[in-house]
Amino acid sequence: MATHGRSGPPPEPDSDRRLRGNEWRVVGLLVPYLQEYRWRVLMALAFLVAAKFANVGVPLVMKEVVDGLDPKIAVVAVPAALLAIYGLLRFSTTLFAELRDVLFVRVIQRAIRRVALGVFRHLHSLSLRFHLERQTGGMTRDIERGTRGISQLLNYMIFSIIPVILEFTLVAAVLIGKFDWRFAAITFGAVAVYITFTVLITEWRTAIRRRANELDSTANTRAIDSLLNYETVKYFGNEEFEALRYDDNLRRYESAAVKAEASLGLLNVGQALIIAAALTALMFLAAEGVVAQAFTLGDLVLVNGLLIQLYIPLNFLGMVYREIKQSLIDMDRMFRLLAENREVQDGPEAQPLPEGPATVEFRGVDFHYEAARQILHGVSFTIPAGKRVAVVGPSGSGKSTLARLLYRFYDVSGGAIVVDGVDVRNLRQQSLRGAIGIVPQDTVLFNDTVRYNIHYGRPEATDAEVVAAARAAHIHDLIESLPAKYESRVGERGLKLSGGEKQRVAIARALLKNPRILIFDEATSALDSKSEQAIQMELERIAVGRTTLVIAHRLSTVMDADEVLVLSAGRIVERGTHRELLAAGGEYARMWALQQQQERAQALAAQAEAAAA
Repeated sequence: MATHGRSGPPPEPDSDRRLRGNEWRVVGLLVPYLQEYRWRVLMALAFLVAAKFANVGVPLVMKEVVDGLDPKIAVVAVPAALLAIYGLLRFSTTLFAELRDVLFVRVIQRAIRRVALGVFRHLHSLSLRFHLERQTGGMTRDIERGTRGISQLLNYMIFSIIPVILEFTLVAAVLIGKFDWRFAAITFGAVAVYITFTVLITEWRTAIRRRANELDSTANTRAIDSLLNYETVKYFGNEEFEALRYDDNLRRYESAAVKAEASLGLLNVGQALIIAAALTALMFLAAEGVVAQAFTLGDLVLVNGLLIQLYIPLNFLGMVYREIKQSLIDMDRMFRLLAENREVQDGPEAQPLPEGPATVEFRGVDFHYEAARQILHGVSFTIPAGKRVAVVGPSGSGKSTLARLLYRFYDVSGGAIVVDGVDVRNLRQQSLRGAIGIVPQDTVLFNDTVRYNIHYGRPEATDAEVVAAARAAHIHDLIESLPAKYESRVGERGLKLSGGEKQRVAIARALLKNPRILIFDEATSALDSKSEQAIQMELERIAVGRTTLVIAHRLSTVMDADEVLVLSAGRIVERGTHRELLAAGGEYARMWALQQQQERAQALAAQAEAAAA
């Protein structure tokens, strides 16, 4: 098992290959999120400019201070005044920078909030197909890095790139105005070499960093998937197998991370060499001018101060450029989630579901998840308002697909599903789903309290209504026996509750919703016989007057249905009442006889076990 999955690194996703050279497009996507606080942005930029003017003014004042201390030309009051101005400029640099940050922090946080909320809403609007195919761990990491990237991008672009450009312009103006052309030539030349070197090396490093991020997301996905399937891992004793697979991903990430760090060292050394060479050359020129009495000592101090102030921010340019590129990549991955196509969406003419009892019709419905594998073939039936229709059949026959189509998690491939005479594709999804309550076969609960999970059926319901729903689902007494009662937490995906207990919570949640259309998808499959009978009576009671679709495996739960449909390989092969289908002696009668035989065998086994005890 140690070598499992090590045939080579996974290929780079097509989306990342398309991304190269196009990272900057996300800046345009981000601009609308900044419109709300555009005045704050402008004021922050004004403070930024003021801070840079104060910063460049510091060495100019220091030159005058140094020259003023020359006893040949000094007046005692002059240095004191200049020193006061020097201190004021130093303080102003920090003051304006802090005011800029205070103003801009709300801009950044509001943009992050709006983008994250938009992505969250969009993910909930995508079809079930997307969520069945997604990798939760990698997707959550993409969102996390994307929102963090917004903060980094805005901070670096506005507070690093713009200030460097502004300061470079101011320093260049001073050098050209106060010194000869050689100073400006060396400065400009060094900056050009520095930027070219930084961009080339950073582009090379970006590919390494992108690879490291891909491997990080893959490792995170593997870890989350393994932990979510904790019980399955334990069932098969595959802890070491999972650890080896996780370590395989971590090993790949380790290699990429080490390579990224080594390339950073090369970048830093190269930048330091360029800066040191330029500073040495300029200081040599300045010192030569002082010796020749063409410059004063203050000029030497001025050159040193200006260049240090210019090259200190430039020293971070590689890091800033790298982080901006990485932020763009991270944001692009998040914005690509917003670009995911909504397979199922409301049309411009979508209308709300009419009030009153609902009649459901399946009219020649064809459906396939994949073109090569069709699930339903020309399925037609009607559930009159207030009536109950049951669908039975072997596993994989397409029973649960009917519920997903009625909920419009998918659109039909052919035919139509009609509610009260309106095609569901012409109904607003929120209105349609608000009228449907479901008790699914596989109940997954939120990692919260029992009360929260029941209340989720209708968030505006009162606590008394929550308790009433729990009583109707025969789970109130169990909840009251728990130490924290309704505030007891159910654990991740409800794993602290048994299958039957989770099913009862799901029933209570559906009851609380009080829908016009009910779907019971193997609603009692996780219950024992005694509990099943009690719950079945409650389900029959609440189904009275509601349009009900019952998807069942146990035929004993559908005996009182107004019509029973037998589905096989996506086709309705029989239909009628329970008695009619038994009399017909077909597939339903065969299934009934087989289940009765199994139940008798189980009863005999239980009696024998009781007698032995």
